[in-house]
Amino acid sequence: MHEIIKNLESVKHKINEKVKLSQKTITQPTIIAISKTFSLDHINPLIEAGHTHFGENKVQEAEKKWDKILINKYGLKLHMVGGLQSNKAKKAVEIFDYIHSLDNLRLAQKLYLAEQELNKNLKYFVQVNLGNEAQKSGVPKNDLKKFIETLRKDFKLNIIGLMCLPPQNAKSEIYFKELKEFAVKHNFEHLSMGMSHDYLAALDFGSSFLRLGTCIFGERKS
Repeated sequence: MHEIIKNLESVKHKINEKVKLSQKTITQPTIIAISKTFSLDHINPLIEAGHTHFGENKVQEAEKKWDKILINKYGLKLHMVGGLQSNKAKKAVEIFDYIHSLDNLRLAQKLYLAEQELNKNLKYFVQVNLGNEAQKSGVPKNDLKKFIETLRKDFKLNIIGLMCLPPQNAKSEIYFKELKEFAVKHNFEHLSMGMSHDYLAALDFGSSFLRLGTCIFGERKS
């Protein structure tokens, strides 16, 4: 068995054990294999094993890497998990099925117009900057209520949930708990949270989409 497949199976086993111990209060999440910087040679074993959800953080890399024939043949779903500039919105709508980094109204407008032009309907997460970190994307939590109200009033985008990136070296559980509270408050079903170092903790707070890279593919060279 290929090493990457072994890694994925190990992740699934840990998740299954946690779900079982929770007496099904935790639901099975979607595992997004974060394939950024990795070539298709690295990714193909997962595709051939039946894994369908993959994540990228750059539009240009995704455009070069993912062939539509391959996507259609295997029923793949692509997730944009990195920051997205409004001038890349149309290309992102062409390529991706999910966008996890919606965080401003200009981007929302561009995405909405691109969907109309391309006759597509993506699924979106609003990225929330829970740590109020200046260097990170995301809607400041104090602005979230107004942002969501405006999205729902002015744009017919399919917003399915919230996403966060806890501050580095912080206790992730604090931020997972807060994001879950925001999701309940604003009536969102899904949460995109949990990475290789904290995905099991994210499950305790209702994460439905895990963004896993290192624990599947290993360390990145760049």
